[in-house]
Amino acid sequence: MVANDTLRLKKSKKQHQTMDEKLNTLRAGVLGSNDGILTVVGVLFSVAAATTNQFTIFIAGLSDLIACAFSMASGEYASVSTQKDTERAAVAKEAELLKTNFDDELATVQKFYEGRGVTPATSLAIAKDLMSKNALETIVEVKYDIKLGHYMNPWDAAFSSLFSASAGGVFPLVAMTFLPVAWQWPGTIIAVILSVALTGFLSAKLSHGLVKTAIVRNIVVGIITMFIHYYVGQLF
Repeated sequence: MVANDTLRLKKSKKQHQTMDEKLNTLRAGVLGSNDGILTVVGVLFSVAAATTNQFTIFIAGLSDLIACAFSMASGEYASVSTQKDTERAAVAKEAELLKTNFDDELATVQKFYEGRGVTPATSLAIAKDLMSKNALETIVEVKYDIKLGHYMNPWDAAFSSLFSASAGGVFPLVAMTFLPVAWQWPGTIIAVILSVALTGFLSAKLSHGLVKTAIVRNIVVGIITMFIHYYVGQLF
């Protein structure tokens, strides 16, 4: 039985991504974009408040954009890799328990359905049926909410974060370095507010949160970030 489950696991790796996997990649992208915007504008405001040399401002912003993008990507890779390793370890553990303690695993599935209001007799029948078809898939989904064979891909999350952090940081960088001098500060502020409002909207939609709250929160954080870094630049 477990051998058949292992075979199914290998085949399932060739299937399309689940919705959770796609959402994880999008989540990494949204977070990366938001961090790219705020870190780059922070450096730009600090440097621009301390010097009017456009080349210095541009190089500082570009350097921070590159550093932020790779930092976000490496952080996402490490985080998702850890999650993937944990899920695989849980699957391996359950595969062993199915060999040595099948009755307890069956009882776990039965209790799972009882907890959802199904009668004990019907829960046992459901558990036996599911465990006879694919024991490993059933038990890991019941215990850990893991879809067998569908682990989060650290490379997808890393590249999504790398690209989005770079794209997010471009908005304030272009505004501060390429707009006419008279429009540099107001143009950058507007670019940042619009950008963080968009990332707030997307993050709320992906997490089914409150859209208005997320947008306002991101705008407030963006304004505070610009304010702090501007006065740090003025101070030094």
